[in-house]
Amino acid sequence: MRVRRTRRAAVLGASLVCASALTACAPASSANTVNLYSAPEENLQQNVDRCNAESGGRYNIVYHKLPRDADGQREQMVRRLAAGDTGLDILYLDVTWVGEFAEAKWIREWTGQHKADVERGTLQGPLQTATWDGKLYAAPKNTNVQLLWYRKDLVPEPPETWQEMIEGAQRLKQEGKPHWISLTGAQYEGVYVHFNTLVESAGGRVISEDGRTAVVDDGAVRALQALRDLGTAGVTSASMNNAKEDDARQEFETGQAAFQLNWPFVYASMVEKKPELVDKVGWARLPGLQPGVPSKSTIGGANYAVSSYSTKPDLAFEATKCLRNPESQKFSALNDGVPPTIESVYAEPEMAAEYPMRDTILEALKDPGVRPVTPAAQNVSTVLSKMLSPIGEIDPQPTAVRMRTEVQNALESKGVMP
Repeated sequence: MRVRRTRRAAVLGASLVCASALTACAPASSANTVNLYSAPEENLQQNVDRCNAESGGRYNIVYHKLPRDADGQREQMVRRLAAGDTGLDILYLDVTWVGEFAEAKWIREWTGQHKADVERGTLQGPLQTATWDGKLYAAPKNTNVQLLWYRKDLVPEPPETWQEMIEGAQRLKQEGKPHWISLTGAQYEGVYVHFNTLVESAGGRVISEDGRTAVVDDGAVRALQALRDLGTAGVTSASMNNAKEDDARQEFETGQAAFQLNWPFVYASMVEKKPELVDKVGWARLPGLQPGVPSKSTIGGANYAVSSYSTKPDLAFEATKCLRNPESQKFSALNDGVPPTIESVYAEPEMAAEYPMRDTILEALKDPGVRPVTPAAQNVSTVLSKMLSPIGEIDPQPTAVRMRTEVQNALESKGVMP
């Protein structure tokens, strides 16, 4: 899951402000200190402590918490890296940032044994998000895919297709039963994720494989049509066009929705807040666009990269491998709710209780959708989120024509702030 990233001016915490725009502000450190800049996770420090203990003093990872929102995370790192700050060693990157950071030469390529260690046992979808221009620039830390959550007491079998889901919701509405389809329709990354899932499921493309040219083919037009069909079907809440992940979760938990398209975090919330609902809820891969052709759910998650300005790259690579090894990923999955990128972790017995849907997650991860990897991912996200919301006002063919122009402009950084 990703938090909305807006185009506001970067505001750095006082502790991170450099003396001038050209002065690096590296924290004080000893010869074996490895500075990790990562999003807040309640239990990440325990993985840090274990890795430090296992290193036998070779390195000492110091965990610096970035802001909670993705905007603030990216802004802090971009400003410091642009100033050549040597105080950053390991960087937490949203899966869509790798192309941008690699193209800017802010992160180091993973090669040799380090690369082999990361690739071993890691799912291909997450590896694809860590790759730019055919080279591995990050180590997949955790991943995520959305699932279809549905009321088994209202719908005996999950819908296989998008249209089947809409028609099922309309039947429930006619019967006076809970019928909403809850999803993230607000103008932010969430609606782009749904669009990308539909494009990938249709076998289409919005951007060329090299990440530099707008395509917006027939598959993308079909995806636009599917979104418009849902937006005009009368089976979503009145607030759908403002809904983010937690809004969709609440609609489902309060019993107003029969279907929910959302990340696995909703299950833990349901167990805690609405335990009486748990036995009534099933899960499945997201509905596709045609019978017999599974959907390709868009991957979320995060990767670890090593800064090009780190003065201790060898230690940083070693520390990173520990922070994302199977033991670390299992601990984070069980304690912080972030699905692993290493396939073997899903077979661990402890995973069954926290992730009863783990087989469905793994199935989706083995056949995923990946947002286009491009240095202009930030620009593309902004443009597409604006064009896709509200979904009920999409006019598929004209929107696709305009999208080709605006996405190409975004790729060339024309008219959009980077």
